[in-house]
Amino acid sequence: MSNYDLLIKNVKVVRPNQTSVVDADIAIRSGKIIKVEASLPTSDAKEVHDGKGMLAFPGLVDAHMHVGIYSPLKDDAVTESKAAAMGGVTTALTYFRTGEYYLNKGGPYREFYPEVLDISEGQYWVDYGYHLAPINKGHIDEMPELLSDFGVASFKIFMFYGGHGLHGRSDKQHNFLKLEEGERYDFAHFEFIMRKLSTMIEENPDQADSISLGLHCEIADILTAYSAIAEKDKSLKGLRAYHAARPPHSEGLAVFIASYLAYETDCININLLHLTSRKAVEAALMMQEIFPHINFKREVTIGHLCMDVDTPTQVLAKVNPPIRPREDVEFLWEKVLSGDIDWVVSDHACCKTEVKYNAEHPDDIWMAKSGFGGTEYLLSGLYSEGHKRGLSLNRMAELTSWNPARRFGTGGKGDIAEGYDGDIVLFDPNETFVVRAAESESGQGYTPFEGQELTGRVKATFLRGNKVYENGRIVGDANGQYIKRPS
Repeated sequence: MSNYDLLIKNVKVVRPNQTSVVDADIAIRSGKIIKVEASLPTSDAKEVHDGKGMLAFPGLVDAHMHVGIYSPLKDDAVTESKAAAMGGVTTALTYFRTGEYYLNKGGPYREFYPEVLDISEGQYWVDYGYHLAPINKGHIDEMPELLSDFGVASFKIFMFYGGHGLHGRSDKQHNFLKLEEGERYDFAHFEFIMRKLSTMIEENPDQADSISLGLHCEIADILTAYSAIAEKDKSLKGLRAYHAARPPHSEGLAVFIASYLAYETDCININLLHLTSRKAVEAALMMQEIFPHINFKREVTIGHLCMDVDTPTQVLAKVNPPIRPREDVEFLWEKVLSGDIDWVVSDHACCKTEVKYNAEHPDDIWMAKSGFGGTEYLLSGLYSEGHKRGLSLNRMAELTSWNPARRFGTGGKGDIAEGYDGDIVLFDPNETFVVRAAESESGQGYTPFEGQELTGRVKATFLRGNKVYENGRIVGDANGQYIKRPS
């Protein structure tokens, strides 16, 4: 009788919260890691996979994705979870809301969210969970039920939505969010979300560390005013124009407001999402000093670490908040290296070619949609750029696995140790490749990372001991499970 369902031999195990990697084998039974030791006998295993001396990272927890935003969820979940698997991601946490895009409907979450779960079942190649955005007053009342009955432990505020469009200026946000007459998506609404979350944290002490609120920090008034200026300035084109239209001080001001509201409401678990600039990160660090009792977490994306306003793919890299100049990119790296950034994500939002930009005006940044995919390059991008700057392997595991898993209540994820899920990524640190959209499993059809040379490549991905990706192709079935959080 075999003791292990799978034995991964001959790997260098990269664990978070350590200072080195170790040569070892990894034994998995019933989806869980049961041993991490050197020289485990192959006779005890049903299946043996030779790791050939590669690095073994814990499966990535990509804590910021947008599956189902521009394509039907049932289709997007398939293609984009395959893209996640090829990037070493084994847990996809995706933001979802009512209103236009996503399911294109409003109403209460008690009706909306079961439909999301029904559509998702059997479509994901990786494990998955959702963060939800309380858009109307009724959603705020539903937040405790979403936690207790549906396992949704984190929520989101899009601070610019009340007065600015998803892709640029707009005066139709009331329709966009499908709000009832007399309702507003504004700072008061954000305050009441925080008050409700504060109560939930207090009433659920055993789960308190995993109940949190994420904020997209930009201020609509600043965006609208500066968009008008940037659109008139004919010397500004492409990503430089979009950067000017959504300036960094809008992020910084939003961080200040969000932080003070968190202080006012005693909402102690705050995630400052996709910070892009020196001003945004400095504002976040200032707020941490002023309000030390608030458990702030600071997030950056791989896109903002690997691209700047001069990236050749230009309009394809339009995203909110924008891609920034090189000096901001290098500042983000400084803060990644100093330990001031808590996790790195993709902010993956598959936006197909025919949707992304106007075919008659392909270079017009104002007519393009915001967002792009990139989960498949999360680990390779972080390793390629981080390794040459001195970022340790163990720190990479913290940024992509351990830290988001702890914050978002995915208890069995984030480490390679006894009792954890058998989510393993085999990574060749010596293989260099050029990013080509044609090689991706994503349904997007292009990538703003096109042509970038990256060093370090995912060679195999295991989800709970089952191989889902190997050497450029997806294998097996869509066995991703919904994670009720905290788990």
